[in-house]
Amino acid sequence: MHICFGYAAVVKDKPSGYSFLAEFDRSAVDQVSIEAAQPKLDLSVLQQLPSKTIILGVIDLSDPTVEAPETVAERIRKALPFAPPERIVVAPDCGLKYLPREVAFGKMRAMVEGAEIVRREIAG
Repeated sequence: MHICFGYAAVVKDKPSGYSFLAEFDRSAVDQVSIEAAQPKLDLSVLQQLPSKTIILGVIDLSDPTVEAPETVAERIRKALPFAPPERIVVAPDCGLKYLPREVAFGKMRAMVEGAEIVRREIAG
């Protein structure tokens, strides 16, 4: 289940958090996709989803600047105190359709490289 605040290119005035995550933990869905980068979500809310795989938005689609891999890695690290790495899948906040192709590609590359940084840290 993707919980969407609306495309960052279209919806500028978004809420800063979710008021209903606990209800999703009691639902039949196995995975919950959460926009976390653009709203700078307080990731302690992930504690409300102890039984779900969390598809964690780590790419801010409201900013055309391509994130550095370390920025993405830091966004992932902020989730780890609240959900174990085996329950986290990294993703962009939402779809990339409003971004120029080269920007979207750069953001996806940064997401992969940031995830690789964190994987190496976890593997120790």
